[in-house]
Amino acid sequence: MKPDYGNWIARPMMRTLWGITAALVLATLLCALLIGRDTAYGVLLVLSLMSLLAALYMTYCRHVLSADGGGLMRRIHSALIDRFPWDGRGTVLDIGCGTGALSIALAQQYPEAHGVGVDLWPPMWDSSAEQCVRNATLEYVRDRCSFVQGDAAALDAPNETFDAVISNFVFHEVRTQKDKFMLVIEALRVLKKGGAFALHDNFENRDLYGDINEFIDILKEEGISDISYLPHTEN
Repeated sequence: MKPDYGNWIARPMMRTLWGITAALVLATLLCALLIGRDTAYGVLLVLSLMSLLAALYMTYCRHVLSADGGGLMRRIHSALIDRFPWDGRGTVLDIGCGTGALSIALAQQYPEAHGVGVDLWPPMWDSSAEQCVRNATLEYVRDRCSFVQGDAAALDAPNETFDAVISNFVFHEVRTQKDKFMLVIEALRVLKKGGAFALHDNFENRDLYGDINEFIDILKEEGISDISYLPHTEN
């Protein structure tokens, strides 16, 4: 039995996309049979083709991301861990752990570490705490991984709880806090002084984070003395 780490392009999203495509194709065929190839048929045909192309493209992207396909998700996690300035001793918080892939990878990388994964696990992402536990069990790190439901905007932990904090491409998806800067502040609130952190997100998106250099300056004013930004990690 193999772990199931799912995909960042979730199954419910793909079912919806292919369902819309099927409905448009059916409507196009019915229009051609019952009404004829008029303007409505032309519009439906164009929409059907656009939807089909979108569905095929997203299916390809899903394959590239998957562990059994292109393995891009695993490579992104590996790159993030490689840049994680942590010695692997203590407890690390994985914010937005999803299916537990990053938490488990950290436990495998650091035999002295204990990983705590937190997520809301909304239905649209097709993941759960039970899935995380099952994956950790199959990867033989269940005794060093814990998974709890929680909100990245209001972490259920006292100040300076964790030795390290990590998060991969999660903050832009959080709906309970529009100010993404506050999500970073909340993540750092639960980090022990001198602890390590690695936060990966759309930091160059000005609509979300504003000017990244100003953002870093503010964090330094908040007392974060050692902070660096690595741009264009998607390349």
